[in-house]
Amino acid sequence: MKLLIFRTTTIFLLPLLLLFSIFLLLRGHYLPGSGFVGGIIAAIAFILHAFAFGLKNTRKLLRMHPLALMPVGLALAVFSAILPIFQGLPVLTVLWLDEPFPVVGLIGSALLFDSGVYLVVLGVALTIIFTISETV
Repeated sequence: MKLLIFRTTTIFLLPLLLLFSIFLLLRGHYLPGSGFVGGIIAAIAFILHAFAFGLKNTRKLLRMHPLALMPVGLALAVFSAILPIFQGLPVLTVLWLDEPFPVVGLIGSALLFDSGVYLVVLGVALTIIFTISETV
């Protein structure tokens, strides 16, 4: 009975936690929260799913090895860091789009950097936890 309640709760919590992690990612360059915190929350969501349904089912849900997220995130973060060089600005200068978006507001290269950090943190956390789970 306890397992049934835990699995049912996990089914509802997984999308909510992922949505909350995206929320933290998007508000990170204005208020507290960022790619790091969002990546940790997303990793917690998948770890909770692995506890409830097993590591094999969580890997199916992810559809990719978490190790593959790290180079993509690192490339995105490095790209956003060196992007200002092409406009004659120092490294890590935030570039902003001219038009605000209705939900997020102004989008700049800080969001790209935070997205890269999000993917790296998610990949590292899941790789560590999945590796430990497989060896136990």
